[in-house]
Amino acid sequence: MREVQAHARTIRQLLGGTKYAIDYYQREYKWQSKQIAELLDDLSARFLESYDSSHDRSAVAGYGNYFLGSIIISEKEGRKYIVDGQQRLTSLTLLLIHLHRLLDDPEQKGQIADLIFSQKYGLKSFNLDVDERTAVMEALYNGQHFEENGQSESVSNVLNRYRDIEGQFPGGLTGHALPFFVDWLIENVHLVEITAYSDDDAYAIFETMNDRGLALTPTDMLKGYLLANITDPQQRNNANNLWKKRAAELKEYGREEDADAIKSWLRSQFAESIRERRKGATPQDFDRIGTEFHRWVRENDQRLGLEGNSRNFAAFIERDFAFYSHWYQRLRRAAYEMTPGLEFVYYNAGLNFTLQYPVLLAPLHLDDPEAEALRKLAIVGTYLDILIARRIWNWRSIDYSTMQYAMFIVMRDIRGKGAAEVAQLLSERLASEQETFATNDRFYLTGTNGGRVHILLARMTEYVEKESGLPSRYMEYVNARGNLRHEVEHIWASHPERHLDEFPFSGDFQAHRNRIGGLLLLPKAFNASYNDLPYSDKRDHYLKQNLLAQSLHELAYERNPGFLAFVKRSGLPFKPHHEFRKADLDERQVLYQQIAERLWDPARLEQQLK
Repeated sequence: MREVQAHARTIRQLLGGTKYAIDYYQREYKWQSKQIAELLDDLSARFLESYDSSHDRSAVAGYGNYFLGSIIISEKEGRKYIVDGQQRLTSLTLLLIHLHRLLDDPEQKGQIADLIFSQKYGLKSFNLDVDERTAVMEALYNGQHFEENGQSESVSNVLNRYRDIEGQFPGGLTGHALPFFVDWLIENVHLVEITAYSDDDAYAIFETMNDRGLALTPTDMLKGYLLANITDPQQRNNANNLWKKRAAELKEYGREEDADAIKSWLRSQFAESIRERRKGATPQDFDRIGTEFHRWVRENDQRLGLEGNSRNFAAFIERDFAFYSHWYQRLRRAAYEMTPGLEFVYYNAGLNFTLQYPVLLAPLHLDDPEAEALRKLAIVGTYLDILIARRIWNWRSIDYSTMQYAMFIVMRDIRGKGAAEVAQLLSERLASEQETFATNDRFYLTGTNGGRVHILLARMTEYVEKESGLPSRYMEYVNARGNLRHEVEHIWASHPERHLDEFPFSGDFQAHRNRIGGLLLLPKAFNASYNDLPYSDKRDHYLKQNLLAQSLHELAYERNPGFLAFVKRSGLPFKPHHEFRKADLDERQVLYQQIAERLWDPARLEQQLK
């Protein structure tokens, strides 16, 4: 092997003024929502250990550092090719684009821009230089719409992971903290750049560092510890086979799902403490289970009922692990497939709320029959569904770092309790919340909440239709592709000149236009054909769309017994709108508020007991 160089680099040193290419056989970007959530949470937690709102920005130089791993580069003919690390560099670039759009300070925006792209002879090219991704990266950087349909896996993933960053960006990093976090990210986050000068050498390094036969995971080490303490050979063999079978089943949902199942199980049943979000705070149960659960189990054997007894170790696998990993697996399946009785899992997963799994497992008891376990899951899942929707409606973050402390408290409070007690506790928590749908009549679409508004509209549309006796079309509203793909449409076209009598200033018009009461969920083909028309010209066309859109037209209230019965039964202020002026949009806003209150009604928790 010829010369190999390894250097610790800050993100500024790594991405500033340097271009990286990816060989054609190593082009796919495969990160999913989970990896983005973990990256954001890790960065946020490390930064917030040092950040204090009383600091000057110069204090960031003394903040703690964070090591993000290594990348392997093959440098040939003066160009750098990424052999290992493109997942992280792509994700970091997407994060930098999001930060660039959030920042107000022109100087800091310029510093970030230099890490995203460089310009030569008037031509801009991205520092992570992959031809097929250029169009989507430019659209994201400029805040423009990008058509996902027909794109490659990498391009679709780039687009969707950027949406994840928008939706999951920790609330604690915004406002006053944002410029501090940006400084910390580019100056205090380090990677090791390992450079070889031939592909053969680079891949030899890659294979050495990623030899899975040598690198034991926390799951492997926990399994080894538990099995080593089972003295009966047959019992040890049975426990080993059960573990391997369940781990293989879990890995069908992702490479690290066996570890995630263990984390969710141990957190839900045993975590009694969590790290305080202050400088110098030490990791507690919840945090250590997330990073080193194999060590945590060894150190807490008495709390877990192990205590050196072989039978206890066997039961820990054959009873505890088997039970909780079974339910975790069912929940993960429900996150991918809409499952009757577990619909809330799919809804919450669509909003990337990964904390739902340990919270859902928390009240389950080893002796619960299936019906009782499902009842508890329905109560907790309904609580999470209501809480998340309320927070989105009131501009509150639902990202991991913002929610983990509150969810830890919920887990601890409902752990092992019966269904009736869980329903009472969670109903009281909802009743104590100051923000409901009724407390905010200004909810509107912004440049960063489009995905969440889409899901809320899909839920509200589905609710109106199901309550009117129609089948659910939720999956169509959120998953259809091509011209059938549904998009958020403004009832008012983007023509402020049509509304000068009510909005002499275009800014006022745009703000009012974006309120949720002025929005519908309609197929892409409809939007392409009619979106720019005045309301009077497209109102008749709404009759061919979903029932929430139809309700704008008087014909929806004729010969439609299911809908009319729902309107009468619910008392919701549905009415046709012959024209759609400011007062009409305001009335529609009130209607949507009341639909949300009915759909996400806390009384649903008690209904799950019946």
